[in-house]
Amino acid sequence: MHATMIEINDLHKRYKMGDNIVHALRGVSLKIEAGEFVAIMGPSGSGKSTLMHILGLLDVPDEGSYKLYGEEVSVLDEVALAALRSRTVGFIFQQFNLLARTSAGENVALPQIYSGEEPNLIKARALLERVGLGTRFEHRPNELSGGQQQRVAIARALINDPRIIFADEPTGNLDSQSQEEIMGLLTELNNQGITIILVTHETEVAAHAKRIVRVRDGQIQEDKIITPHKPIDAVWNRVAPKVNVPKAGFGRLSQSAVRATRAYVNEALRALLANKLRTVLSMLGILIGVAAVIAMLALGAGAKLSIEKELASLGTNLLTLSTGSPQSGHVSLGAGMVSKLTLDDGLDIPKNIEHVKNIAPTVNGRAQVVFNDKNWNTRIIGSGPGYAPMRAAVPVIGRFYTDQEDQERARVAVIGMTVVRNLFGEANPLGEMVRINKVSFQVVGILPEKGAGPFFDQDDIVVVPVATAMRRLLGKSFLDSVDIEVDDSKNMTEVSDGIIDLMLKRHRLTEDQSDAFQVRNLADIQAALSATSRIMAVLLAVIASISLVVGGIGIMNIMLVSVTERIREIGLRKAVGARPKDILMQFLIEATVVSVSGGAFGIAIGWGISATMSWLAGWPTTVSLNSVLLASIFSAAIGIIFGLWPARKASRLHPIEALRHD
Repeated sequence: MHATMIEINDLHKRYKMGDNIVHALRGVSLKIEAGEFVAIMGPSGSGKSTLMHILGLLDVPDEGSYKLYGEEVSVLDEVALAALRSRTVGFIFQQFNLLARTSAGENVALPQIYSGEEPNLIKARALLERVGLGTRFEHRPNELSGGQQQRVAIARALINDPRIIFADEPTGNLDSQSQEEIMGLLTELNNQGITIILVTHETEVAAHAKRIVRVRDGQIQEDKIITPHKPIDAVWNRVAPKVNVPKAGFGRLSQSAVRATRAYVNEALRALLANKLRTVLSMLGILIGVAAVIAMLALGAGAKLSIEKELASLGTNLLTLSTGSPQSGHVSLGAGMVSKLTLDDGLDIPKNIEHVKNIAPTVNGRAQVVFNDKNWNTRIIGSGPGYAPMRAAVPVIGRFYTDQEDQERARVAVIGMTVVRNLFGEANPLGEMVRINKVSFQVVGILPEKGAGPFFDQDDIVVVPVATAMRRLLGKSFLDSVDIEVDDSKNMTEVSDGIIDLMLKRHRLTEDQSDAFQVRNLADIQAALSATSRIMAVLLAVIASISLVVGGIGIMNIMLVSVTERIREIGLRKAVGARPKDILMQFLIEATVVSVSGGAFGIAIGWGISATMSWLAGWPTTVSLNSVLLASIFSAAIGIIFGLWPARKASRLHPIEALRHD
């Protein structure tokens, strides 16, 4: 074993304070053997603390050589230094630097999180018993005296079985009795083979050491041995087992991803629960954003379903022929000014055009329907028997009228459920006589219920034979439109062109007057409305997502505040072995936990808002699995994206600068 543990040669350290350069160390050289007890003394500003921080791997020199166990460490990066601090060094701070909202036992076990081991609370309890605090395991720092807090710090320094303990003014904030107890404990540890290096300006404290190094103006003035050092082998043989000493490169002990992640999550949750109000406020922005996304997507999906339902009730592969609005010059003559649709026009279509499956000549109007002492104003549709199969209107009760009844101008009617409720209530309307514009009609069927949309009630209708409606009810000589069902959607264009040609021929019009008739393709209308509903759903989602981004900015601001408030904590974690990656992951997980938790509550609230809107307004809403997954992924991504900068800022803090932060 290499007898020399620490060897430094010509160390220099400078600090820039404004426009001035302060030389903290000026060419310091020193050797310390394993098992020594060294006190570094000097007045304030002499450079003793700077020397301690460099020896303790919390700081790096500007110039010079620092060898630990024969390996040069002055050029190591932050990750390698963190590995050394974790496995080789234990640090006792003057200000104790305990985590305020963490128990004594958890404070002691803290370095194990960053050493690749599972935090061992049994070992932590044993160390607390060793320093006389076995009964204080669950106590927090604010429940301990200064001397007890320093004992916890000593136990923490021992948790990873270090070979060196650095103590920076370990008795500076203690009374005389506590001072003697702490120094007695350090002496005992040194007698067990642990190298002790302490900084002090008190002679009575330095008297416990076996070697005193005096520093002034950044240089060693005196190096005095008080008690001869025992050979390292003799000391080491009394300390049990051989300790693994870091080799060249100082590779960090491997640890499983699961264990590391669990440790990060535990620390993140602990930090979040320690500041419950701030955590809730951080969640609020994401919660509102996710709830808005869920509610808006549900609203858009419900509107889309409602439109699709209404369109489905119109039938499929349908064309609608009606009169157009031809122009004379740049002036519209109005619909039906050049020609009008007759019943014969409609009946002639299937005779002359292929691929026509069915037709339904149609007239529309409104009328007062009376039954006994009740009356109801409703929409009247006069159409052919083809209306039922083409418009998904086959009666659920009773029947539809026949071709013969249509030709005979029979006074029969098929009514919708809204008319049934308002005229008949719970009574059976089949076979009953109703008066429509004072003309009696017999109810022969009840139409299937299709529901009320945002624009009109599809069940508030009465359907009668077209000839009856034209001659006896509405007094119309011409049709309003003709519905044509095509046998296959691929034949829609061919049939549409054929209808226009037929109408021009029947009405003796030229091709220049083809705008006298128009054929609308309901499939195109359906596609347009569906596309519009999708665009509206996306638009609503985008608008709602803006609040998610605002929530993410809120998380970033809160996390930046958290980093600023916890700079000393970050310094402590780095001092006990945390790598930049460990700090980065902890703060990133904190942001993600806040975001995901807010997202989860937002999903529940969004679902509740959707259900409430559906119940109060009667507007259909649908919370889909895709919208939930989208909101979940988006909220997690927001946490990662907006938490990355604060987390990266925290990870890049220098340990000694963080520990000095006020």
